[in-house]
Amino acid sequence: MDKYPMTPEGHKRLETELKRLKEIDRPENVKAIEDARAHGDLSENAEYKFAKEQQSIIAGRIEYLEDRISRAEVIDKSRLVGDRVVFGATVVLENLATGEIVTYRIVGEDEANIDQGTISVTSPIARGLIRREAGDQVTIQTPSGPKRYEVSDVTF
Repeated sequence: MDKYPMTPEGHKRLETELKRLKEIDRPENVKAIEDARAHGDLSENAEYKFAKEQQSIIAGRIEYLEDRISRAEVIDKSRLVGDRVVFGATVVLENLATGEIVTYRIVGEDEANIDQGTISVTSPIARGLIRREAGDQVTIQTPSGPKRYEVSDVTF
């Protein structure tokens, strides 16, 4: 059984979403199904079909979240020290071809959001950075081709 690394914040977000799905969304969906049934013939009832589809989506998401939460390996970055890139690290990179500076925080799969500067530990960039130190140069295979970076800084 695989563990899923995640930050305490990411774990809390998943728990909050699961609670909302169980306590708000699912009961509202049950009510919508009941209301749609009251309209009569179910074979041509678009509201009923939509509510049943929503029920399936909610059930699937609940199952997914329960699985992720049960297999979560919560890693508190405040306990991490050192100079190497590991899960939870914030890494400053310089693109050696363009001079562009980017900063990424390495987080769990469910937490990644490139717009917020977080990347999944399973992403090509994160995999290429793990165990590197400030000053190291690395070539990373990206969807747009290989890119060379220098690790400028690693913080937690």
